[in-house]
Amino acid sequence: MKKITILLFMIFISAFCVSEETAQDSTETNPKITFLELGSLTCIPCKQMEKVLESVGEKYGNQIEVIFHDVKKDKKIAAKYKIKMIPTQIFLDESGKEIHRHIGFYPEEKIDEFLKKQGLRIILTQKEDEY
Repeated sequence: MKKITILLFMIFISAFCVSEETAQDSTETNPKITFLELGSLTCIPCKQMEKVLESVGEKYGNQIEVIFHDVKKDKKIAAKYKIKMIPTQIFLDESGKEIHRHIGFYPEEKIDEFLKKQGLRIILTQKEDEY
């Protein structure tokens, strides 16, 4: 009987520890910055931004959420953010407040400078780990 009680106690404690770790991990995955790319699939500078968006998403991982909106198809989002020219990049903080806006092609190096000032750090990608 004593062994069963100890075993049940150990199972209870281990389950509590796992659920506590999971709760901590979920808060760490919330992005610090949301990067909105507002453009069009037919716009040349917007197409040039595709590789930049992909790279930024890979480099910063779960610190950032990268979202593309085609404003020609979704007029409501264009109105919401008062888009006059495309591409437009908008950066939101954790609370959804706009903290930065850029119009036109935005070089990746300049985005990196901005994100580092916001406290984000480049993480290793799988591609870098493989070499």
